[in-house]
Amino acid sequence: MLQRLRTPVDDAGHRLRAPSTLHAFNRYEIKYLIDVDQVESLRQEMERRLDRDQHCPDEGYNIWSVYYDTRRLRFYWEKIEGLKFRRKLRIRHYGDRFAATGDTPVFVEIKQRVNRVTQKRRVRLPYADALGLCDGRRMVGHEPGQRAFLEEVLDLVSRLDLHATAMTGYTRHAYMGRDADVGLRVTFDQRVRGRDRDFQLGAQAENRLIVPARKAILEVKVNERVPYWFTDLAAARNLQVVRVSKYCQSVEAYGLAPRSIFHLPAHSEA
Repeated sequence: MLQRLRTPVDDAGHRLRAPSTLHAFNRYEIKYLIDVDQVESLRQEMERRLDRDQHCPDEGYNIWSVYYDTRRLRFYWEKIEGLKFRRKLRIRHYGDRFAATGDTPVFVEIKQRVNRVTQKRRVRLPYADALGLCDGRRMVGHEPGQRAFLEEVLDLVSRLDLHATAMTGYTRHAYMGRDADVGLRVTFDQRVRGRDRDFQLGAQAENRLIVPARKAILEVKVNERVPYWFTDLAAARNLQVVRVSKYCQSVEAYGLAPRSIFHLPAHSEA
């Protein structure tokens, strides 16, 4: 029987991200790697021009994602090689991971890249059902409109023999466009960390910084084009576009693949 999902008041991000049972996004995504001492002034610029995500408190909110891949890291290498069509499967949780139970709502997501456009499709499920689908490889209870997507996920994990490979976590501040900038989303991700085992959300496991603590990831997501005011701002601040994947960084930080952008020393964080 499908359980009715409740959204805890302190579970930042859920209500905004799940007005329906199946979400689909088509967007362009641009990432910048910035120094953490730039974050405050850039956030002030965003506060002037954009609306803060209404479920983003002053201190930001946490995002935890478990990524699935093949034994030979097919999805990782598709990203590294820059294939025009590539995808990732993940379970994503917003909020305090230690408070997660089997009833906690999470998202099962397929994120794919088609040429320059990022497409994301996802459904919200109780955490226990998400694990049953992705780890147990069985169909789970669902709401109307979800079945086709769940069948696609089930086919992927079964046909490609996917398994949980890496976990990432970070603290996010998010801003939404208004008026002429509707569809624009700007996020700042800090304390980006990950691990390669113990993938249960509530596990008392060691995490490692996968992006240097002195760096943050600024990401711009747009439906059509980046506003002129932002490109001017990026030029004035000398912001450099980077190709960085948190999943790939986690894979590399733990030596699962033989390359790394940052060559970070081992360093643990909760």
